[in-house]
Amino acid sequence: MLYAVICASNQNRSMEAHHALAKRGYQVHSYGTNSMIKLPGMSADRPNSYPFGTATTYASIQQDLIAKNREYYTNSGLLSLLDRNKQIKACPERFQDRLPPSSGGPDFDVIVTCEERCFDIVGEDLLGRQVVAGKPVWVINFDIKDTPEDAAVGARLIVQAVSQLEEAGGEDGVAKVLDDLQSTTNRANIPIMYTVHFT
Repeated sequence: MLYAVICASNQNRSMEAHHALAKRGYQVHSYGTNSMIKLPGMSADRPNSYPFGTATTYASIQQDLIAKNREYYTNSGLLSLLDRNKQIKACPERFQDRLPPSSGGPDFDVIVTCEERCFDIVGEDLLGRQVVAGKPVWVINFDIKDTPEDAAVGARLIVQAVSQLEEAGGEDGVAKVLDDLQSTTNRANIPIMYTVHFT
């Protein structure tokens, strides 16, 4: 099965889950959904913003933050987060910009989003694309706060979900796994919701 994990800027939550899934041998891509990549700045009203695209690499973002204030961004944990990210792939990617499967893009079986707004954007994108093969793609949302600690907890739950989905077999099996997960994640205070689209 081919998976995608998606957050707003393809920096923290999606990359923590991408790292955890890839380490266990799952085939996974990760994306953001924002119009711009946003990272915390030195004040709450002035985030660091960058355009999505191959020119904006994790390494180039890291160098920009080092030039602005190495000590501050080291202490905030952003430089180590970017260190982790650049070991996984070269640059942040935007879900809406990917190629469709008919043009050689990835053909996902399961898409995991990390907040409800991303879940809605992914759904709109899938509905706006032409259905070619009528293949089902499950879209699952784990509502994960955008902190390193919550991203780590969320990644563990996503790995658990993927492990169970791999064993589920068929649409009925997937639906049962997701129904069971809902009760588990609600107890962990990370509610989930899911739907199915066709590509």
